[in-house]
Amino acid sequence: MSIPIYIGYDPREAVAYHVCVQSIIENCSRPEELEFRPIWGERRDGSNDFIYARFLVPHRQAFRGHAIFMDGDMIVRGDICELWDLRSAYDGVQVVQHNYRTKYPIKYLGNKNEDYPRKNWSSVILWNCAFYPNRVLTPAMIGKFDGPFLHQFKWLEDHQIGELPEAWNRLVMEQPVADSDKLLHYTIGLPCFKEYQDSDQAGEWWTTYKRATAPL
Repeated sequence: MSIPIYIGYDPREAVAYHVCVQSIIENCSRPEELEFRPIWGERRDGSNDFIYARFLVPHRQAFRGHAIFMDGDMIVRGDICELWDLRSAYDGVQVVQHNYRTKYPIKYLGNKNEDYPRKNWSSVILWNCAFYPNRVLTPAMIGKFDGPFLHQFKWLEDHQIGELPEAWNRLVMEQPVADSDKLLHYTIGLPCFKEYQDSDQAGEWWTTYKRATAPL
């Protein structure tokens, strides 16, 4: 069985995608099963090119099986197979259900970083693509739905939104980082941006970057 992993891609920070992929491969116990699929689309009213494209994952999968989506501004410390093994047949999505208010009103590239319910829930999604209510997520319908409807999973009932361990989406600069965290999310800004090059956990990201770009 392959593990489809959709990673948000934005040409303004293309390096993010490649560093994220590097971190997944080098920590995976079954790398031969991984299928990486960059995903992007129209930047309607958000901060990156995949703000709405993530909701096309079930459609891209022909509404079959499961798939993982994650933002590109991440590195994975843990074995992605452990996340894959958490998939449920009874939930439409499984996400880390953060409950926080941001410390930073402005994030990378000068974008506004507003507070809203279920903020960052959609940055890592374990999709149940075959879950019937997810069939509403067609390209035509996503073009009509607004950001809050999509990012807060309002097409689903609350009990259809499953929960992932918080270690699978630790928000760097917003939350304390522990050694046990399996995924670091540089949600405020990646170290590749000048103003964040020495920010929290920057050294770990740069180390992964060097492994991704250096020859043997």
